[in-house]
Amino acid sequence: MKGRVAMSDNILEMRDITKSFSGIKALADVNFTIKRGEIHALCGENGAGKSTLMKVLSGVWPCGSYEGKIILNGKECEFHNVRESEQAGIAIIYQELALVSEMDAGENVFLNAWHMKNGLIDFPSIYYHTKQICRELKMNIDPTRKVREFGVGVQQLIEIAKALAKKADILVLDEPTASLTESEVEVLMEFLKELKGKGVTCIYISHKLDEVLNVSDNVTVLRDGKTVGTYPTAELDESFLIRQMVGRELSDRFPYKPRALGETIFEVEQYSVAKEGEKNKKMLDGISFSIRAGEIVGIAGLMGSGRTELALSLFGFLNGKKSGTVRLRGKETHIASPSDAIGQGLGMVSEDRKRLGLFLDQSVVKNIVAASLPKISRRGVIDENEQIYLAKKYEEELKIKTPSLQADVKSLSGGNQQKVVLAKWLMTEPDVLFLDEPTRGIDVGAKYEIYNIMMDLAKKGVAIIMISSELPEVLGMSDRIIVMHEGKITGELSHDEANQEKIMHLATGGKKQ
Repeated sequence: MKGRVAMSDNILEMRDITKSFSGIKALADVNFTIKRGEIHALCGENGAGKSTLMKVLSGVWPCGSYEGKIILNGKECEFHNVRESEQAGIAIIYQELALVSEMDAGENVFLNAWHMKNGLIDFPSIYYHTKQICRELKMNIDPTRKVREFGVGVQQLIEIAKALAKKADILVLDEPTASLTESEVEVLMEFLKELKGKGVTCIYISHKLDEVLNVSDNVTVLRDGKTVGTYPTAELDESFLIRQMVGRELSDRFPYKPRALGETIFEVEQYSVAKEGEKNKKMLDGISFSIRAGEIVGIAGLMGSGRTELALSLFGFLNGKKSGTVRLRGKETHIASPSDAIGQGLGMVSEDRKRLGLFLDQSVVKNIVAASLPKISRRGVIDENEQIYLAKKYEEELKIKTPSLQADVKSLSGGNQQKVVLAKWLMTEPDVLFLDEPTRGIDVGAKYEIYNIMMDLAKKGVAIIMISSELPEVLGMSDRIIVMHEGKITGELSHDEANQEKIMHLATGGKKQ
């Protein structure tokens, strides 16, 4: 029978993809099939092979460096570089933003896809179309402003606009909401559904399982470089998805247990910080709280509430005129710098581990000992044996998966990088430990391990101040929860009385009922 051949329902098939590094298989016969016009989630723990699979698809790992086939629109494709993948209609937004900070938003959106007129770049056209794309993302920005002038959340949306400008058939988003506020996440979710209605296919990679279940049509799970299975989202719940990802039952996602608490170790009374250069505007206003030895106090609040600024300021990292009283072990103290904080028994795991927490091009061992050099030095010279001994101790205690202590920390998965940051601060033996977004960008299995480390520290008497945007995490791990709004504390809740509704009421400026 003659006639037009119907186009396959599958826009993409990756068949039997195998990729090895130094003889070790990162992917082993992975099969991944995407239907045309669907939102398909790709899930798995760090190191499961998600990023490697997408690098094969995008041409980062060119044909010949892997085994298997890529079938796009029914035809086998071989991509020798990223440009060829993009020309075939594939746009990938990686977790690490690829924006040029000194260029403006419009230039970034149309980078290497310039609108030309009479042989010259047509900037009016670029700025006009950038505004049009940004409006679709509910983002009203000046396209002539330099990217560095925007916050991380807006930069993330500019990266998405950049992919949309290429008019891709397949849009791949890798942890797209890691730096977005709740309202920005909602806008992105709705926009992805609109794109789906226009026939754009989306591959969505995220550790936030509530987002996965909310936005996707189907979910493919990878584990240890192999395909576990593909499932219709409508038939899934978080427990089943977690079980497929980690290969075991996590009977309790939060290993919280009530414990006897010690004496009050850290107190903050009427603590205020003026915005630098603006004496009459306060970044923090009249903050008062205390924490006991062995206690985990969660700090919740919306983006811009002052949570991170509070931790950075108390740790001596932020400038700005300060007032109020800070007491450590009952004695008033003044912390002018991070080195002061470390010397007085404070530690801090920052929310941006790659920019503020790690030396990415240095070894695991050098990162672990970075905050404790006086401890391992003799007359100004580092004791190499002591350095290795202590680093090995924390590697084993925290179960850090690394080829060796001499491996560059950038080669580790997100979860293991976070453990290295924790090891660095645990080596300082802190009495008070600030944890800002301690599980951001890491998978459920690694999160569970971090939670267990937190509980072990609390049992040993370390006071933990945890800042988190994930309300289940705050509710599941905190003895008490402090809620902030616009630089002020609006309320405090015990572990037993707290719930999401009460936290959100306080986080939006409401009063405790």
